[in-house]
Amino acid sequence: MKRWIVSVPIVLLLLASAASAQAPLTLKSMGSFYVGGREVRVTDAPIKGQRGRGAGSLHQVEQMYVQYFIPQDQRGALPLLLWHGGALTGAVYETTPDGRPGWLNYFVGKGWAVYNADAMSGGRAGWAAYPQVFRSAPIFLPKEHAFERYRIGTGPGSYHKDPDRMKLKPGSQFPAEAYDEFAKQGVPYWTTNDEATIRAYTELVDKVCPCVVLVHSQSGLFGQVIAQARPDKIKALVLVEPVGTGNPKLAANLKDTPILALYGDYIDEDPRWPRLLAHNLWFLELVREAGGRYDLIELPQIGIKGNSHMMMVEKNSDQIAGVIQDWLVRQGLTRP
Repeated sequence: MKRWIVSVPIVLLLLASAASAQAPLTLKSMGSFYVGGREVRVTDAPIKGQRGRGAGSLHQVEQMYVQYFIPQDQRGALPLLLWHGGALTGAVYETTPDGRPGWLNYFVGKGWAVYNADAMSGGRAGWAAYPQVFRSAPIFLPKEHAFERYRIGTGPGSYHKDPDRMKLKPGSQFPAEAYDEFAKQGVPYWTTNDEATIRAYTELVDKVCPCVVLVHSQSGLFGQVIAQARPDKIKALVLVEPVGTGNPKLAANLKDTPILALYGDYIDEDPRWPRLLAHNLWFLELVREAGGRYDLIELPQIGIKGNSHMMMVEKNSDQIAGVIQDWLVRQGLTRP
């Protein structure tokens, strides 16, 4: 459990879990806000479950929730924005399922002002009725999905309620005993709301940037598309196993944006991930041909093994955050 201690009016001490060796984090400020969103007046059939007015009711929809943590000693030259993947929320960067401080804590501890989002339709951002607002019904992922498809388990049938009977990848870094806790983070998600999601993320970028954006999985598409639209705002991109790319016709828009593409283990053993990796590298090569630059880090090739698609919650998550931090330092994005 985390505790908040107020020492002076503008400084907070965020104490990490008692099980963690991380030093207390001194914050200048913290808070939250919403960005994006629009009003929709439902003029046909009333929304099922709606209270009050029937047809003609007014609804606030498509907003995004953002929580920020500003350290007292800011050593990151720019804010760092953390964007989560599909069926997840910003909780994936907070405390890990087995109770350790997550990447949010790590980067605040390194002096970054961190903005952690719950994307439009997820978590504290909320979601809207369909088909009146959203075009389709949400997708609900079975509990076994992440275990079997995110390279945690050996494949179909590898999940089991009993951690001792789970079939993990050899050398897996995933904390299997905490899988139940990880599964509780799951939320419904949509693949038909990209335009609204991009609008909300763009409003966030316009509000707090210039910045560095770190994306994971589904948000890889959003980060690259918005960086192409706001090359003056997004000064670096960290792509953690992105699904999707930017617009190939606008690859040159990223020529001045340093990019890190980071991948975990077991890629070659999976039926999907070699194709996803190849597609991302195809796009990044277009960026390189247009005068840009990117670095590809496949963790096993630098001696870090056993990581799945969910590397930010795994046992060696701090080690991987350190790889990202070192890259950011090499880009000149930190202060002495």
